[in-house]
Amino acid sequence: MKIPKVIKRHCPHCKKHTEHTVSTAKKKGMGSVHTQSRGSYTRNRARGAWRGAGNQGRFSRKAMGSRKMSGKKLTKKTDFRFTCKVCGKAHTQKQGKRAKKVEII
Repeated sequence: MKIPKVIKRHCPHCKKHTEHTVSTAKKKGMGSVHTQSRGSYTRNRARGAWRGAGNQGRFSRKAMGSRKMSGKKLTKKTDFRFTCKVCGKAHTQKQGKRAKKVEII
């Protein structure tokens, strides 16, 4: 998907159509996930004794290999930030479109 660096769109702050610069937001990776939060996978794995007992929702299910859909999706949803050139406020898109590769030209 190719998108121009500067695009004209509506600014809710200025309440008119102005030029916006387009940038992509950085996606959160595995390093930024809180590993010690109560429902985290890492914590459940560490506390292994009770992990499979009772009903812990997704942690008490069978191994991933036995389920039909496994692995990552081939495409990710786009996450654009539009910064107004007049007021400098940033806006996000309402809904991302799936794309393998995003190129800002």
